[in-house]
Formats: sequence, C-alpha cells, structure tokens
Amino acid sequence: MTFRNEDLPALFHHADGAAVARQRESTQATRAQLLLLVLAAAAAALPGPHLGSVQLPALGALLGYAGVLAIGVRATRRRARPQWQLNRSAAEFIKSLAWRYAVHGAPFGAAGADDEELYRTRLEAGLDELKKMGWSDPRQTGEVPQGLEITGAMRQLRGRVYSVRRETYVRDRLIEQRNWYRRKTDVSRRATALWSWTIVLLTTTGLVFALLRTFGAGPAGGLSGLLSAAAAAAIAWNEMRRHHPLIEAHTLIEQDLGAMMVVMQTTITEDQWPSAVYETERYVSPQHTDWLARHSS
Repeated sequence: MTFRNEDLPALFHHADGAAVARQRESTQATRAQLLLLVLAAAAAALPGPHLGSVQLPALGALLGYAGVLAIGVRATRRRARPQWQLNRSAAEFIKSLAWRYAVHGAPFGAAGADDEELYRTRLEAGLDELKKMGWSDPRQTGEVPQGLEITGAMRQLRGRVYSVRRETYVRDRLIEQRNWYRRKTDVSRRATALWSWTIVLLTTTGLVFALLRTFGAGPAGGLSGLLSAAAAAAIAWNEMRRHHPLIEAHTLIEQDLGAMMVVMQTTITEDQWPSAVYETERYVSPQHTDWLARHSS
C-alpha cells in the first residue's frame, strides 16, 4: 500500500498551498527591496545628465528609494511572512497528525471506537492555537468543506496489519522526508558557496578601489559606495535565506531519521511502534528544525 500527500486531508492541501504562495510573496518582496536599494545607490553614484533642472540619476535614486518604502508598506499590510509561517505550521501539523492516526502512532496507538473523535479533538486543539496567532481557518470561509478531516486512505491504512503500516510509514514518510532534507541540504550548500564568493568578490573589489583612492589613483567614491551597497544586499539576502544554519539543521535531522529507519526496520516491536512514530514526527516538525537552526554553530 502507498500513502502520499494526495491522500492527506483537503485542509492540509489548502494550508500547504497558502504557505507556498505567501513564502513566494515574502521572498519576492525582500528581493525587490534589496535590488532597488542597489539600483538607487548606482543611480546616485552616476554623474548623469540633466533634464531641465532635474538631474536624471538623482531622480532614479529617488524612485528606487520610494519603491523600497512602497514595497515595505505593502508587505506590512499583507503580512506575507507571518502568514507563510502560520500556514506552514498548520500544514505540517495536519500532515504529522494524519500520519500518526493512519499508522497507529501515539496517541492513536490502540484501536478504539473513539479514535476519530480523539483525532478531531487533537486537530482542533492544535489549530485553535494557530488561530490565536492569526491563522485563518479556510473551513470558516467555505474554502475547505467541513467534515473532511479524515480521508478514506487514512482509514484504509489504519485498518491494515502492523507490518503493512510499518512498511508504508518507513517508505512513504520516513525515507521520503529523509530524502527531502538531503535535497534541501544540497541546495543550501550550493547557494552558500555562490553567495559567499559573491560577497568576497564585491568586498575585495571595494577594498582595492579604496586602497587606490587612498593614494589618489582610484575611481570616484560613488563606485565604492555602490560596491558596499551590493555587498550589504548580498549579505542580507544570504542571512534572510538562512542557508548555513539550515545546512546543519537538515543534516542532523537526516542523520536522526536514518538511525530511526534502521531501528524501525529491525528492533521496534508493535508495542513500541506508537512511541517510535511519535518520536519520528517530532524530528520532522518545523519547531524542531527552527530550534536546531537557531542553536547551530
């Protein structure tokens, strides 16, 4: 039996889609602001022509700075970044709870008549906490129908024997998630190398120009200012994307999942299974990833 993201509740798909859209919006806004700041610095450094009494490069710098402010005001009103994080937390919480329910992970280890009620109670309790922080429940606006929190695939997998549930969970959840962390680590390593060399190149060029200008042979000071602005933008973008701390966090989680995979396939008994699933889901939670990223060296 297979169990994929398509088998998860519609509430997960809505939160996941909203998180992706808001992440894209937040990232594009930050990228646009940094780019406009560099362009404004470039325009301010140019000794450009005049159009009547208006100096065109200065006008370009004015428009660039105004654009940065406009994007900032719009981003504040849209709350793209907070909504991205809230929807991501909601999506991962729903996904984790659905997997635990489907494979008898704690607290759904024992098959009982009130399993569905317990699942719904835990789901609503978790989502209520997110609502307090500003998350918008799509069921209240009619975007997602009520009563579809448990899918047929979840019930089908829950009804299978232990060996089938274990095989499905290890293959479609644990290994799939481990591969995801590996891919993200590779992407972050390449991005870290790219932006690190970019920052070194811009800073070194600015250093050489400043050294030459110290002895009266360098270019105008505006070019050094442009290089400084570009280097600062590159540093800000690299820090915003958190490539380096995420490399360490994702690597540690991948190692934990690898160890758990071996244990689940060799020594875990059916009685130990609910707590093992619960521990695995704790590893892949966004809160655990953020904690590791914040405390990485």
